[in-house]
Amino acid sequence: MNIESTKLELMHLLLQTQKESLLAKLKKVFEEEQTDWWYDLSEQEQKDIEIGIAQADIEEYVEDQEAMKRFKKWH
Repeated sequence: MNIESTKLELMHLLLQTQKESLLAKLKKVFEEEQTDWWYDLSEQEQKDIEIGIAQADIEEYVEDQEAMKRFKKWH
């Protein structure tokens, strides 16, 4: 079954049901799936990203080719 036919089948089932508890469960599934990945990061990871963005905003960064040169020296 392809995704479009699955969607149609689910819409049909959704329109047919009168069970509020089932609708609430389905709604919760959709809400949980839409969680922002930002909140899955640790506090330190969030801080590091914010620092990187702030540095990029003031053009305080190293070009990726330069960073790769530095990285290759270590390995």
